[in-house]
Amino acid sequence: MLGLSVRSIVRKACVKNVFLQSFQPKCRNEVERCRQLTQLFFCREKYTDSSKYKGGKQAGQRQKAIASKHEDDDEALDETMNQRTELIEDREYDTVASSAMHVTKQILNVQHVVIIQPYIKWGPRKNPTKPDLLLQEAEALVRSLPRWNIELSMKVPVETLDKRQLFGTGKLEELKGIIQARQETGTPLTCVFISKGTLTYGQKQTLEQVFRLPVMDRYSVVVQILRLHAVSMEAKLQVALAELPYIWSQVKDQEGSTKGGGRIFLSDSQRQMLQLRERKLRNELATIRTHRELLRNRRRQKNFPVVAVVGYTNAGKTSLIKALTEEQSLQPRDQLFATLDVTAHAGLLPCKLEVLYMDTVGFMADIPTGLIECFVATLEDAMLADVIVHVQDMAHENCAEQRAHVERTLGKLMQQGNNGAGALTPERIINVGNKIDLVADPADLRMDSDGEQQRLHLISSRTLVGVHELLLEVERRVLRATGRQRMVIRVPMGGQELAWLYKNAAVTESAADPNNAERLLVSVVITEAKLQQFRHLFIRNRG
Repeated sequence: MLGLSVRSIVRKACVKNVFLQSFQPKCRNEVERCRQLTQLFFCREKYTDSSKYKGGKQAGQRQKAIASKHEDDDEALDETMNQRTELIEDREYDTVASSAMHVTKQILNVQHVVIIQPYIKWGPRKNPTKPDLLLQEAEALVRSLPRWNIELSMKVPVETLDKRQLFGTGKLEELKGIIQARQETGTPLTCVFISKGTLTYGQKQTLEQVFRLPVMDRYSVVVQILRLHAVSMEAKLQVALAELPYIWSQVKDQEGSTKGGGRIFLSDSQRQMLQLRERKLRNELATIRTHRELLRNRRRQKNFPVVAVVGYTNAGKTSLIKALTEEQSLQPRDQLFATLDVTAHAGLLPCKLEVLYMDTVGFMADIPTGLIECFVATLEDAMLADVIVHVQDMAHENCAEQRAHVERTLGKLMQQGNNGAGALTPERIINVGNKIDLVADPADLRMDSDGEQQRLHLISSRTLVGVHELLLEVERRVLRATGRQRMVIRVPMGGQELAWLYKNAAVTESAADPNNAERLLVSVVITEAKLQQFRHLFIRNRG
């Protein structure tokens, strides 16, 4: 018997599972397509006892050759998975990352944090968001990390965010006194979170010397959250790549400073390690990007319309998909950046047409675009979708600015992606106002700040208010975007035509023809290409 060893069988199963998990498909059809695609990648033939094949010795030799090929494939796959694991579990890199970002593998360690939210009081660089809302978002970031406790939070006005010490001398001394007093009378503090996108190396070094505590910025805290929520190998690779621009910026800042004596110093070997790591990560993500393109091609061949659900982090994207698909296995979480992988979920429109809803990673303000760009491979599914549903948290006081930020970021990504996604036109986007059950008077939400009527579909994913009306709008947009049309086709009772329509179109209903008992009237949603194919097979040939 020319069979596989137990070890080889287990190894094959593990590799196959890892491959499937990296895409996290959530519907039965998508799982089946992933399984078929995996077979195409890994070419798994079945083989048994050579005595069952004609040709005797030659058949046995063929079987040995096949078995040898599979062993080589297994070794290559093992090597690929080992390389990816080594990229994630790299101690030398962890040392450099910890020095630059204060991030650590021990994310679940207890931390006692002071939050300082700087904001510009006036001038053209003043943030349109109120300082109180900025501070609330900073607190939400910290609460997203388990066992991270907020001991003190404050907002501090500044004239500019570019000073080396960030704050004025008097304000810096005041903050130092507050922190020292808290250290002496309360729980010992472990770090200070300055809620600014990215601190320069000089700013971080100055503040750490004054406060005598590690200092983290928004980039560093977000990376901690991303590390915590990254489950699939693809997400882990994307997070690893997102960390590198920050580390390089800190090294560059150090080299540009004149005082020296910095915390971060990279040897030649460490520089080479970072450069090699970046090349490997980009190569691995390019491979995964190719796999995603193959999956998209499979969906196109099956004519599945795709509806991408985008929005600010924690706006309720996953909750909305659960409401639209009635998929009970979905478990939305009230956390920032809870979703890092784009996942597919099957749903039926009222016309019985099956669509795929794509859940995407959320956006957040005051985070460098370079961090989000590392997730372009997964966001491509959203940018190439037939229809985009933009979910907005109507219960959030800063909803308007969140909406504007998502639109700006998505527009930039589409321009940089150069992937034929098309323009971000109003016809492609459905604006959805979620969480209206948490709003005192939802009627006021339809008017913008200028008193004009908004094109907004108000819903509650929790109570399902407005969800059916939203489904009808999604159906209308999908039919227009994909060139599908509704029509009634008269077919023979029990003929091949009816079976063909069920397989190649969305059949809404069928009823007996009142004028001919041998005919059925079938209501369908069908593409122009399939309609022409139907006419060629069953109408022209009949004549």
